[in-house]
Amino acid sequence: MSCLVEFSMSPIDKGESVGDYVARCLEVVEASGVPYQLHAMGTTLEGDWSECMAVIEQCYERLRPDCDRISCSIKVDARIGDEGRLREKVRSVERRLGHKLAT
Repeated sequence: MSCLVEFSMSPIDKGESVGDYVARCLEVVEASGVPYQLHAMGTTLEGDWSECMAVIEQCYERLRPDCDRISCSIKVDARIGDEGRLREKVRSVERRLGHKLAT
């Protein structure tokens, strides 16, 4: 089963700017080899359930040593037998509109 997993993870005990911590998570995501797309409010992964959840767990472990409180939101779209949806879902809407969208 292929999943699109959107997640956002950051410490809530480090003040307003958490970009350094988000960057730590993106290092984990990049190293995983799982297809992903970063956007302003989170990151979307595409893969099977276990590999996506493993990446999220590794992100948590990367923050845990010096973060006393971590917030994580996760949204999952699981679908049997369908791959390549990370970009195809956007392309589908663009085709319907007849033009490219800001992504």
